[in-house]
Amino acid sequence: MHKGYLQSASLLAALSIAMGAFGAHALKEMVSNNAVSIFETGVRYQFYHVFALFIIAMLYKEFPNKFIINAGRFFIAGIILFSGSLYLLTLLQATVGDGYNWVGAITPVGGLCFIAGWIMLFIALKRR
Repeated sequence: MHKGYLQSASLLAALSIAMGAFGAHALKEMVSNNAVSIFETGVRYQFYHVFALFIIAMLYKEFPNKFIINAGRFFIAGIILFSGSLYLLTLLQATVGDGYNWVGAITPVGGLCFIAGWIMLFIALKRR
């Protein structure tokens, strides 16, 4: 198993729960329903990829290659860029107001990281 990815996944899972609770309770009073929906998308994709990171950590024992390591790196980068940009966009809407929609341009880069992570996982499983 890959201890670093297990630890990262554990912390990111805890953060997902905290962010989800914040979004479900406090955030609804601060921003529009659209902004809450954007925030919830970030939480959902973060949580999905926490599970992917746990899987990567467990598969590392059987498939210890650079592709599985890179899959984990891409998943972490995706969480930071995809979910992080959605969290930042929501925060800016709550504090500053509109006009910072350019932050949303970062989100697709995070999505590409997620896709690259899944492709790296596929390649890792084909190699031994």
